This record gives sequence, structure tokens and C-alpha cells, in this order.
Amino acid sequence: MLWVKAFHVFFVISWFAGIFYLPRLFVNHANNKETAHHELLLGMEYRLIKMMDFTLVFVLITGTWLLYIMSNGFEKFYFQQGWIHAKFVLIALLIVYHYWCKKIHQQFKSGTENHSHKWFRWFNEMPVFVLLAIIYLVLAKPF
Repeated sequence: MLWVKAFHVFFVISWFAGIFYLPRLFVNHANNKETAHHELLLGMEYRLIKMMDFTLVFVLITGTWLLYIMSNGFEKFYFQQGWIHAKFVLIALLIVYHYWCKKIHQQFKSGTENHSHKWFRWFNEMPVFVLLAIIYLVLAKPF
């Protein structure tokens, strides 16, 4: 079980590296409209999104595998705890955020993204609070 947990934590950290860095690239993208800089940022964003997609898949695989082990084969009792439902909701929000970032990248690519760099600075902070809540739920299991 420790190997599964270690891989899960590794992939979560890798995924969050992208979740934290991609919106910072968006801040730069919104700040700078030069063609050469635009192309450079599009390339960086694209490569980062590929890494994020890869790590998200393994976050979900290892997370499901870990859940199977910890719940003793998806035993019903484990899923009667409220904290696990709250965690699932927060994970779903992070996945929505992930795909929202991909949509923003496409909008930058097509030239239709109009948010300011200040908006992206706030956008960048959203997953921090979700991560903090997930860590609290997993460690404290408050309900």
C-alpha cells in the first residue's frame, strides 16, 4: 500500500506543479502581447498542459487504487464518511479548473482571451485553497 500512496502523492505534487504554474504563464501572456513572446508562451503552456494531462490520469488511477485498498475493496462503510464526499467534490472542482485552464490556453491561441493579468493573478490562487481543504480533510477526517 505504501508504494501506491507514494506514487499517488508524487503524481498529485506533479499535477499541482502544473496547476500552480500554468496560470502564472497566463499572467505573463495577458501582460505581453508581442508576437514572439505570445508564441513562446503558447509553446510553454502546451507542453505544460501535456504534462498536466499525463499526471492527472495517474492521479486518478493511483487515487482509485489507493481508495480500493483503504476501503477494503470499496466497502460501503468507508463511503459513509462525510469527509470523503467533500474530498470528491473538491477533486471534481480541481478537474474542472484543469479543463478551464486548457480552455483558456485555447482562447490565447485563437486570440480571444480578454481577461487581465490581475484576473489571472486571482485565478491562480483558487487551487491553493482547494488543496488546503483537501489536505485538512484527509488528515483530520473531521466528519
